[in-house]
Amino acid sequence: MPENERIPERKDIPDEHKWHLEDMYPTDADWEKDFEKAKTYPEKLAAKQGKISASAADLLEYLRTDDELTVLLNDLANYAHRRNDEDTRNAVYQSMKGRLEPLFVEITGAGSFARPEIMSIPEDRLEGFYKEQPDLELYRLALSRLRELKDHILSDAEEKLLALTGEISESPENIFSMFNDADLTFPDIENKDGNKIQVTHGSYIPLMHNPDRAIRKAAFESMYHTYEKFKNTSAAMLSAQVKTVGFYAKARKYGSSLEAALSATRVPVSVYHSLIEAVHENMGYMYEYVKLRKKLLGVDELHFYDLYVPVIEGCDAKITFEEAKKNVSEALSVMGDDYLKILNEGFENGWIDVYENVGKTSGAYSAGARVHPYVLLNHKDTLECQFTLAHEMGHAIHSYLSNKNQPVVYADYVIFVAEVASTCNEVLLLMHLYKKTFETGDTKQRAYIINYFLEQIRTTLYRQTMFAEFELKINEMSERGEVLTAEALCNMYRDLNKLYFGDDIVIDDEIAMEWARIPHFYYNYYVFQYATGISAAVALANRILTEGKPAVDDYMKFLSGGCSKDPIELLKIAGVDMTSPKPVSDALKMFGDMLKEMEKLV
Repeated sequence: MPENERIPERKDIPDEHKWHLEDMYPTDADWEKDFEKAKTYPEKLAAKQGKISASAADLLEYLRTDDELTVLLNDLANYAHRRNDEDTRNAVYQSMKGRLEPLFVEITGAGSFARPEIMSIPEDRLEGFYKEQPDLELYRLALSRLRELKDHILSDAEEKLLALTGEISESPENIFSMFNDADLTFPDIENKDGNKIQVTHGSYIPLMHNPDRAIRKAAFESMYHTYEKFKNTSAAMLSAQVKTVGFYAKARKYGSSLEAALSATRVPVSVYHSLIEAVHENMGYMYEYVKLRKKLLGVDELHFYDLYVPVIEGCDAKITFEEAKKNVSEALSVMGDDYLKILNEGFENGWIDVYENVGKTSGAYSAGARVHPYVLLNHKDTLECQFTLAHEMGHAIHSYLSNKNQPVVYADYVIFVAEVASTCNEVLLLMHLYKKTFETGDTKQRAYIINYFLEQIRTTLYRQTMFAEFELKINEMSERGEVLTAEALCNMYRDLNKLYFGDDIVIDDEIAMEWARIPHFYYNYYVFQYATGISAAVALANRILTEGKPAVDDYMKFLSGGCSKDPIELLKIAGVDMTSPKPVSDALKMFGDMLKEMEKLV
């Protein structure tokens, strides 16, 4: 999109570039029918109280009802959220999304008795249930995992009360989303010809790639000076989020919010701390990269608005969405015909919402609906957007295979492994593009691709680890009873940038406000998984490219596993052990090796 072109309205986007939400519900009226059906479940669940532990048949009936409800609620939520994300200003879908929240709370409250009641079943009696009803064996793993949480399950009354807080717990993220996506706007900037350029969430990163330093600086200031005006509001929103997760951790008798969050995904707390330690031990690579970037750009001072612009000129070609699909398909051909068939199904049959429109939610994501996944993009015809396509289709195919190969109770994989599948696709694409430069002999393009890889490690491993450290620190502050003021948050964030980027970059005052625009801080310890994900992805991509079919077969088992095994065990099946610091260290060593090659090439 030309820099002076305005963002179109939703109605002006061609249908072939929109996802097919009618595959879930042909009309809003069909959604309403299922919504009415869902409203009958609180009564159905309440009727089972005191009975699910009475017999094997009663327990099996409850678990099957829970599966039915899971599918129904997932469909309702997927449709409402996807419609809302098409245009966050649309009051119809704001209302649809909003009506779901109290229903979820009511259903959760009505079924809050189930976990304590299942906990109360004596072990020998439960074993008898398995013998009496062989179909219960399907749920053995799920029941075992639940019963392991005995110390964190409360009484019936306490569970019901906690369930009633569900809608309130969503408030910080909902408020941030409305503020950030629907209400917040940024001043236009001008290019050297005096033409207006619109600054949005979707256009910001492309503007950071602009070779005109004045445009980058203006966009940077437009964004962060706007956030600075609302710094106290932003601090209050983030503080509310931190207090919310802290409340649930305390209520469930966890030692910290980190322990509570990682317990939900069955990831050892040591993995989180090990990531931060491993990155700290390899900061030297980042400092060398910052120094090289400063030298290649030929600037006296390197600023944060200089971090994204390519240091290799003349290679930033426009990549249309059709070209991006072709390149991604070629890169992922190493995964075999079965994988490519699913990829092409997604490309051609309404899985993807491609372009930005006014009011559309920012960023990109994949949502694993049962009918098929849905991928939201804001494609800008850049190399980065091509990688985003590969990334989100990795998520989508992971969801597709898990839903296809696992029963409902084990289909939903945990977020720790989610970022592995997506980032593995990115690494395979990068290695494909890198290999092509040897075939063409284009050393300039090779340097450009290497720079892109270096940026991926910087933004995905180093930067996301910095985010993870920030999130850990603000939660620890709150747990100590300290107040998360705007000043405290900015000071902490400024210090972390100094630690992670070193002395060869100016710590701009504006960067201290970056925390205010990061939606992932409302996802409860999500961001560290980007860093562990790329570390595992580098290891897996290397194995796929060197070992071929045996590695692919193992990887497909991983993608099809859902949550049928713990995430660490699933990754071991694919060939990587994330309890060891080796994957992180190896990925950073690869960063260092690529950095040396870049220095030679330029």
